[in-house]
Amino acid sequence: MLDRQRILAKLDELDGYLRELREVAPACMDDYRKVEKKRACERLLQIAIECVVDIGNLFVSGLRLGLPAEENDIFEKLERAGIISAAMVTVLKRMKGCRNVLVHEYTRV
Repeated sequence: MLDRQRILAKLDELDGYLRELREVAPACMDDYRKVEKKRACERLLQIAIECVVDIGNLFVSGLRLGLPAEENDIFEKLERAGIISAAMVTVLKRMKGCRNVLVHEYTRV
């Protein structure tokens, strides 16, 4: 059974992160290179992506689609259930890859 309240709370959380990101997003690359601006944007992007993964997890567990072997499996399970498209799976996997770079290879960003 889907936990509607948790999903709605996560969607609200995501909306807040995206609103903040739009507020701090620089107008040009030179502004982005300022440390505070760069760190704020990267952190907000990271936690927004984590929120999307959490929402996917809530759907997978609530709909009893099985245990994902890894995080990318979440998106494939949702596709197999007809909840998201193959194109969306590709986008979500790329987002998660971006999040991994932000978290694990921060100096290369």
